[in-house]
Amino acid sequence: METASKTNGSNGAHATAKVDAVVVGAGVAGLYQLYRLREQGLTVRAIDAASGVGGTWYWNRYPGARFDSEAYIYQYLFSEELYKGWSWSEKFPGQPEIERWLNYVADRLDLRKDIQFNTTVKSAHFNEATQRWLVTTDKGDVIDTQFLVTCCGMLSAPHVSFPGQETFKGRLFHTARWPKQPIDFAGKRVGIIGNGATGIQVIQTIAGEVGHLKVFIRTPQYIIPMKNPKFSAADAQAYKSKFEHFTQRLPHTFTGFEYDFEHAWAGLSPEKRREVIEDCWNDGSLKLWISSFAELFFEEAVNAEISEFVREKMRERLKDPKLCDLLIPADYGFGTHRVPLEQKFLEAFHRPNVEIVSVKNNPIERVTPKGIQTADGTVHELDIIILATGFDAGTGALTRIDIRGRSGRSLREDWARDIRTTMGLQVYGYPNLFTTAVPLAPSAALCNMTTCLQQQVEWIDNCIRYMRAKDLKVIEPTKDTEDAWVAHHDEIANATLIAKTNSWYLGSNVEGKPRRVLSYCGGVGAYRQKCDEVAASAYQGFAMN
Repeated sequence: METASKTNGSNGAHATAKVDAVVVGAGVAGLYQLYRLREQGLTVRAIDAASGVGGTWYWNRYPGARFDSEAYIYQYLFSEELYKGWSWSEKFPGQPEIERWLNYVADRLDLRKDIQFNTTVKSAHFNEATQRWLVTTDKGDVIDTQFLVTCCGMLSAPHVSFPGQETFKGRLFHTARWPKQPIDFAGKRVGIIGNGATGIQVIQTIAGEVGHLKVFIRTPQYIIPMKNPKFSAADAQAYKSKFEHFTQRLPHTFTGFEYDFEHAWAGLSPEKRREVIEDCWNDGSLKLWISSFAELFFEEAVNAEISEFVREKMRERLKDPKLCDLLIPADYGFGTHRVPLEQKFLEAFHRPNVEIVSVKNNPIERVTPKGIQTADGTVHELDIIILATGFDAGTGALTRIDIRGRSGRSLREDWARDIRTTMGLQVYGYPNLFTTAVPLAPSAALCNMTTCLQQQVEWIDNCIRYMRAKDLKVIEPTKDTEDAWVAHHDEIANATLIAKTNSWYLGSNVEGKPRRVLSYCGGVGAYRQKCDEVAASAYQGFAMN
């Protein structure tokens, strides 16, 4: 039972709650973590800055936001009843439907009573005398907890880096903090900065609504055309009948998707390779990227051939040589950046009201009261600016909280020097801090996130169960264990072409961020096996007392 006492803080008297666990975040991971810990009898409080559940799918309500994992695998698989109780309308649903689904989950599992909304965690300090965490919020709460579990999301800390934004006289939005009220684009001069997965969804959605659209592009993206059929009742019944198949397959494939790598490049003739590539392309999913040929990630010659295949497909649609130069990548390989699915994105640039502003050699200098100024002095006058500028991936959500472990060490300062975790589940020096969706575990880069997050939540839940059964109070990885995991992670990651390409996968989009491939590249199934081995060894390499 949650207990409370009175104490005097700097803002006067306020309640201090005492619980077994605090879960930060009420998205895909946070909802499941709350459910699991509560099921084992813990008193749990989940805290979220939003006014409702959903995490990523609460905040990212920008025009065109939708899945690019198939809906029937972007699901919780711990309950057949929960899985079969929801029917999707199409293969890749949009944000409103996804948010409704997560509200359905919260209601079915009766989770809201233990979630504190509209609240931001400001700090979390480990008290070595009590061996517990003190968590403070912007509402003045101080919560005393044995376990702190962060479920803040891999891509949740918006990255914005343009001076002068506060001077802009029009309206300015970041895609990850989109307002609930509809935005009227009719007749407006709109500028969008960024053309990654999010930018692409926005551009293709609003191009026909705006008066004039300027797209500020630095790095062109490879794309895959999305095929998004509507689901009939029969379609829903068909995928629901595969529930058992999904529970057995998804946790053990390379990326947590239904499909997996089935072919070896060297074992096929050039004609057969082309056939496989065409089949994956025509699937209208991420299949070409994450289940055509694993060699795509390791061998430059293989990557070059598949990259040229995608360029051919893009040229066929763009036709205009100038658009081809601006929109088709030439200096990095397919799959080494996040590959977006799109719906007539390239065709948007054939519209007379859509214009590309290349900022590769003429970067954005600042935002002015009238619009966006580039280095050559040009001011692009705008009514609305949309920042699709991405995130401080993996680390940003936690470094924005003042987290302090043993001897007052700061996670923000530690990660500013070197981004390290143990399996992405704990960090040396921070006892009883458990993490999901942080660096050195499979994540948004190369994973169907629900598959990965469920596995991480379950590992944390089982670890805490083990501790309680043994009457253990504190767990923390040893330095040697963390060193070994970092070395293992780096050995795999550095063998890939991903490590040779600047992108948010390495934190390259954030100035001064330590360079390391953020996502574990050894495969979802292999990662799960390693985590299971640690649990089976009674958490060898973790100090407990």
